[in-house]
Amino acid sequence: MDRFRMIFQYFQSNSESVMNGICGLLALASVKMYTSFDFNCPCLPKYNMVYGLGIMFLPPMALFLCGLILNRQSLVMLEEWKRPTGGRKKDLAIIRYMCSSIMQRAMIAPIIWIIVTLLDGKCFICAFSSSIDPEKFVGFANATPAQTQLLLSKVPCKDDELMKNHPARKAISRYLRCWSQALGWSILLILIMVAFLARALRPCFNQAAFLQTRYWSNYIDIEQKIFEETCCEHARDFAHKCILHFFESMQKEIQLRRFNAPREAEAGEGEEDHLRGITDREQMNKLLKSWYYHKPPLDVSQATQHQPVGRERLSMPWADSLSNRGKVPQKAQISRQTDV
Repeated sequence: MDRFRMIFQYFQSNSESVMNGICGLLALASVKMYTSFDFNCPCLPKYNMVYGLGIMFLPPMALFLCGLILNRQSLVMLEEWKRPTGGRKKDLAIIRYMCSSIMQRAMIAPIIWIIVTLLDGKCFICAFSSSIDPEKFVGFANATPAQTQLLLSKVPCKDDELMKNHPARKAISRYLRCWSQALGWSILLILIMVAFLARALRPCFNQAAFLQTRYWSNYIDIEQKIFEETCCEHARDFAHKCILHFFESMQKEIQLRRFNAPREAEAGEGEEDHLRGITDREQMNKLLKSWYYHKPPLDVSQATQHQPVGRERLSMPWADSLSNRGKVPQKAQISRQTDV
């Protein structure tokens, strides 16, 4: 159990690296799916283009949606975009940065699928075999337009009786495959050039603004994780208190059998401090509502002035230490004055 907890904490603390790994796995999965896919063109004039383009673009859409679903930052971005302003204003630059980061990772697997299909050429031949000009190839001079369309739609089917020994079948297949591979290599070259220009021209822009945007986008993600962890810890202690109160007559037996003795020895202090004065459901609901509608401003110095929702002010042990940091005790000041 501890091992799984360590793995889960590693994934939480290294979410960006984990997302890069997931995108890489999706890209490899897309290549594996295409190589293991049994492609069968219908070889019919009205269905070839629908089938070919569907195989070329529908799986990338599914992979793109999977990339959005698996990326945790997509949910964080939507929450940041739709949340009420409250005590903290929204920064559109942060939302744009998170959106671009999400889109870049989600587009890796779909683009690889499209490039692989174009380099292979089967989908392109199936989709556009009926759209080429038959006058460029021999063997269609004596055929009617309907027969020509039927013959052209049979080009992807090697074992079809109508086009099995036709002199133009291989020429049409080579012609369409060349176009498909040219498009595939062109798209790959354009993507490489865009990535190179993005890397090369990045230092020319304002790096301070980029660092600020990246910092606060990471802050939003980490803040959400810490808030969820704190809520889980608070809920555990709250449930612990409720259960002990319910089994008040059996409290000693529960402490000996069910709970850890050192933890119960500090129950009156540690858990009470961790509950922060929240002792009922209404207080917790008000606090969660206040967190959603009125998030505190990004100013730690105002933490000591924050009035929580509840019957009493929440205790903040760290606030006293921060406020007393750098101050000299009164006795020490008196002793120094007398020495002088």
